[in-house]
Amino acid sequence: QLQFVESGGGLVQPGGSLRLSCAASGSRLDDYAISWFRQAPGKEREGISCISNGSRIKNYENSVKGRFTISRDNALSTAYLQMNSLKPEDTAVYFCAATRACGSTWPVDRYFGWGQGTQVTVSS
Repeated sequence: QLQFVESGGGLVQPGGSLRLSCAASGSRLDDYAISWFRQAPGKEREGISCISNGSRIKNYENSVKGRFTISRDNALSTAYLQMNSLKPEDTAVYFCAATRACGSTWPVDRYFGWGQGTQVTVSS
């Protein structure tokens, strides 16, 4: 059964960068698309980026487009999210999860393998 562990979060000043990792276990990662989600206090979980199993398709939510970059290394069973030019509104717990294929939206109920998430706090 596919399961993820997220890491790499922390406290960073506005304008700073972080690289999140999403390590998979229990199943072959290259069978699935992987997405990153985030959930801020009091808000719903939102999808922000998706990468297809072969990395050909990469989708981004508008608020992160141009600042965040998703990637994956199937040999290491790990996906990544490089976050640059971070803003206070990026503060949230970040999660990764798997689905069959990337789409134009991120329906939470079509995703599986959720980890505990990693906290990202952007503050001066």
